[in-house]
Amino acid sequence: MAAPLLTVEDLRVDFPTRKGLVQAVRGISFSLGREKLGIVGESGSGKSMTGRSILRLVSAPGQVTAKRLEFDGIDLQRASEAQMRDIRGQRISMVMQDPKFSLNPVMRVGEQIAEAYRTHQKVPRDEARRRALDMLAAVRIRDPERVYRAYPHEVSGGMGQRIMIAMMLIPDPDLLIADEPTSALDVTVQLQVLAILDDLVTQRGMGLIFISHDLSLVASFCDRVVIMYAGRIMEICDAKNLAAAQHPYTRGLLSCLPKIDGDGSDLPVLRRDPEWLEHGL
Repeated sequence: MAAPLLTVEDLRVDFPTRKGLVQAVRGISFSLGREKLGIVGESGSGKSMTGRSILRLVSAPGQVTAKRLEFDGIDLQRASEAQMRDIRGQRISMVMQDPKFSLNPVMRVGEQIAEAYRTHQKVPRDEARRRALDMLAAVRIRDPERVYRAYPHEVSGGMGQRIMIAMMLIPDPDLLIADEPTSALDVTVQLQVLAILDDLVTQRGMGLIFISHDLSLVASFCDRVVIMYAGRIMEICDAKNLAAAQHPYTRGLLSCLPKIDGDGSDLPVLRRDPEWLEHGL
């Protein structure tokens, strides 16, 4: 059996405040191979903070600790900042929430993608431009030349998502962390973006951490699902078996989903048990 690409053991993210310690992530553990791993849960469950902590992007006063945080044999906790700059983007990329707003508004789209490539690969500008155009075509943008010359405000939300995916994938990373990359898109564009991610992950043999609120989306797209609540992992299961999940929190989330063939009655309210905070995975 191949060694995991990423190993997380007892990861904690704490924020000291005047009113006491806020525990954003409370000792979670999981591993990731070259597969699609979904992380789902309510707002504030620690999904995004987990992704950011892997890349050491949690700002002060946040404190990140773990018994083990290892990527492809590299101890991410002990890596120098220079090593982390090489890892970010080149080995591990992250698509943030609302990625279109992460683009520089006064730089042309293509120049930003080419810059992401030249940051990690010392190549001439012409080659970086060609690679950027190829990457725009890979994310199914119909007129790469036109979009290359466009500014961020001149493209739609769905195209902005694709541009950010192109920018994160152009260095050819081993792991992509996608933090709700489809949350602001309509259903048709969501499916297009997911198809792009699926094709690229499969073709390149990458690992993917897909962070989302949408259980149905994650169940249909990912290989495994991590369910988080209040900074803890409640359950990890195969995506194809998500409907048969046993934890009451997962069952509660599933029962809150509207159904087309429902009887029109009110959806149930999720009931939370304080004991879940003490008995996560």
